[in-house]
Amino acid sequence: MEPGDAARLGPGWAVRVLPPKLLLLSLLLPLLLGRGLRAGAGASSSGAVAEDSSAMEELATEKEAEESHRQDSVSLLTFILLLTLTILTIWLFKHRRVRFLHETGLAMIYGLIVGVILRYGTPATSGRDKSLSCTQEDRAFSTLLVNVSGKFFEYTLKGEISPGKINSVEQNDMLRKVTFDPEVFFNILLPPIIFHAGYSLKKRHFFRNLGSILAYAFLGTAVSCFIIGNLMYGVVKLMKIVGQLSDKFYYTDCLFFGAIISATDPVTVLAIFNELHADVDLYALLFGESVLNDAVAIVLSSSIVAYQPAGLNTHAFDAAAFFKSVGIFLGIFSGSFTMGAVTGVVTALVTKFTKLHCFPLLETALFFLMSWSTFLLAEACGFTGVVAVLFCGITQAHYTYNNLSVESRSRTKQLFEVLHFLAENFIFSYMGLALFTFQKHVFSPIFIIGAFVAIFLGRAAHIYPLSFFLNLGRRHKIGWNFQHMMMFSGLRGAMAFALAIRDTASYARQMMFTTTLLIVFFTVWIIGGGTTPMLSWLNIRVGVDPDQDPPPNNDSFQVLQGDGPDSAGGNRTKQESAWIFRLWYSFDHNYLKPILTHSGPPLTTTLPAWCGLLARCLTSPQVYDNQEPLREEDSDFILTEGDLTLTYGDSAVTANGSSGSHTASTSLEGSRRTKGSSEEVLERDLGMGDQKLSSRGTPLVFPLQENA
Repeated sequence: MEPGDAARLGPGWAVRVLPPKLLLLSLLLPLLLGRGLRAGAGASSSGAVAEDSSAMEELATEKEAEESHRQDSVSLLTFILLLTLTILTIWLFKHRRVRFLHETGLAMIYGLIVGVILRYGTPATSGRDKSLSCTQEDRAFSTLLVNVSGKFFEYTLKGEISPGKINSVEQNDMLRKVTFDPEVFFNILLPPIIFHAGYSLKKRHFFRNLGSILAYAFLGTAVSCFIIGNLMYGVVKLMKIVGQLSDKFYYTDCLFFGAIISATDPVTVLAIFNELHADVDLYALLFGESVLNDAVAIVLSSSIVAYQPAGLNTHAFDAAAFFKSVGIFLGIFSGSFTMGAVTGVVTALVTKFTKLHCFPLLETALFFLMSWSTFLLAEACGFTGVVAVLFCGITQAHYTYNNLSVESRSRTKQLFEVLHFLAENFIFSYMGLALFTFQKHVFSPIFIIGAFVAIFLGRAAHIYPLSFFLNLGRRHKIGWNFQHMMMFSGLRGAMAFALAIRDTASYARQMMFTTTLLIVFFTVWIIGGGTTPMLSWLNIRVGVDPDQDPPPNNDSFQVLQGDGPDSAGGNRTKQESAWIFRLWYSFDHNYLKPILTHSGPPLTTTLPAWCGLLARCLTSPQVYDNQEPLREEDSDFILTEGDLTLTYGDSAVTANGSSGSHTASTSLEGSRRTKGSSEEVLERDLGMGDQKLSSRGTPLVFPLQENA
């Protein structure tokens, strides 16, 4: 074919014959273009692979985040279902009048069941953990930034793992999710429990037994701590001899265990007491001891941790370090007490000098936030939030409660009661769950048995001797049946558990936590379930109205009778025996109540004349209009060791029996005003055969016997 001619090769095909130059170019061009295209395709394909890899990583990260969110929801849902099931079972038990198991015991049982299911019924996830050696570092870091292929990831410290358990680190993500940070218990769950204890305190019976309660809470807890600590140190020495101790366990660790396990929480016993209306004095002794005992135990444990002797041996006895720890104890306790009281006073002033009572929702919200912030403020300042929020609750109940509107009073009572119920049952549910989900248990049979014996001896050593010495100065003796019941009621609960789980880094602390968990189980189930039979066996009276005092012939209450000079001398003796409390009540009623609340006498009648301007500024206008008795529920009546005193307005009316007739003597405490018409009405009432007094619709009958 000639160049430029076309030849038909078949249907639809044609070839043009090109010149030689063009033919050569046509042959080389595809080769050059092919090589360039292959190079460009290679570069574009590598970029596409990198983009695909990055997209896959982002997709995997999103899937992990979604999975983590789902597991978080499931873990919280698990506890909500546990609480729901507990509430329904509680209703069934109350409906059937079942008292052998308390609601906290039920919560623990359900927690145990769920813990077993999570431990043995959920599959372990694929292992993604890898140990990295940092031999050049001599300490652990709270946060680590790890460079993985140019990307930085942040890791936080969760705790130390013993070398023997390095290969058995938990690979089940679900079990990891249901293991809460211990700070959740302290900052979220404990404040409503402790505040409710102070806010719902029955001040009338509490202050009547205040001396005994303080002795049991402070001296008793200290005695119990040192007895348990020394006994457990002997147990640790025995474990070392028989080869059952695999790591260090110092004397200070034993004292720390004695402090946290001395925190009693007889919630089961008190609930049964409240349901059966057991003796009010016994209830006040147990409740008051447990409330203050928790505060003392946490401050005592902090002081033991702060014990740092000088020299190489940091666990030897050092007198200077000992007294420093005592000073830390006193400083933390007094500082926490002051902070809680000041917060309550500030809240009282805000509610008094503002119109918040016109907006009950805002008033309740402010009350809630101020009360909860007391705990966090104390912790942030280095004090103990438990002590601060306890005394904040007592101060709020004594002062702020009087300034609240009717709606806010009801709301605050119900709000903290519900929070207390849910938080307490949540903690007990978590206790049951933790027996199977916690990964650092150290079970030592010798240590566990020794701990049970030690807490029994420690409880006995502070109940019976202290009761003996207290009875030397008490007119109303603490009977043997009361002492046996107090000995029996030394349950351990939420506070001991929270203190034990707060630090589980070392071998000793892990053993303490495991033992504390078992002690709580035993005391709640066995001792809590035996409360009702024990009340019957000890012949402790039940069915008592908590707002009514025992009859005159009862050992725990007595209206003295007498006449002539002996009677007057007896009254002086009785008033002198309670002079500290009377002095405080007079100061509180005449000065603090008018300053912080809308009740009490006007400050213009109690403060000096030169303070007239200040008195008029601080006195609420309602004080001049409200001439009725104080609205305070529990402080109207002041009961001393043997006489009955009714505080009404600014005067005290004391009823005494005489040989020929009934007389009523009035005394003016800290007030400049004379006796008013209200006191005259009371005196006319006291002139009748049976002395009847009425406080907020509750009739109180105090028969006065006549001598034949």
